[in-house]
Amino acid sequence: MRPLTEEETEKVFAKLATFIGDNVALLIEREDGDYCFRNHKERVYYCTENLMRQAGCIAREPLLSFGTCLGKFTKSHKFHLHITALDYLAPYAKYRVWLKPSAEQQFLYGNNILKSGIARMTEGTPTHAGIVVYNMNDMPLGFGVAAKGTAESKRADPTAVIVLHQCDLGEYIRSESSLT
Repeated sequence: MRPLTEEETEKVFAKLATFIGDNVALLIEREDGDYCFRNHKERVYYCTENLMRQAGCIAREPLLSFGTCLGKFTKSHKFHLHITALDYLAPYAKYRVWLKPSAEQQFLYGNNILKSGIARMTEGTPTHAGIVVYNMNDMPLGFGVAAKGTAESKRADPTAVIVLHQCDLGEYIRSESSLT
């Protein structure tokens, strides 16, 4: 367990900023305590500083996890968000998409979102922006990247891909053994 390097911090914050914009600062400066990011076995954990100090008493090998795993660094040193980050992305999301009930299951199986499955979309969403996906009951289902912006999606045909799938709640079941 170690603090993130300057390069790692930039990559993590850049990835988080694609989904929550300038609200990244709100993740660190919270009213309920001081929070920090730590790297442990190429995974980035988000936890309170108190929990981080307690986890520091445990040797590296037996320590499996602490706090919330936001994502991991790949072998090429790119940062990928995990579905476990959804609880922290959803409240601060800049751009959102609400799915029709008929499209929820397709998204939860790992498929991209077509225009025919979108009930609502945040106005002014640019292309390639990070989007948090909700059902009609405002429950976050996952996140992805906008393949088309709001203006382009209004003119698109119903079979056009609007949101590229990145992660969804079905990931807990599909990748249960690798999420630790």
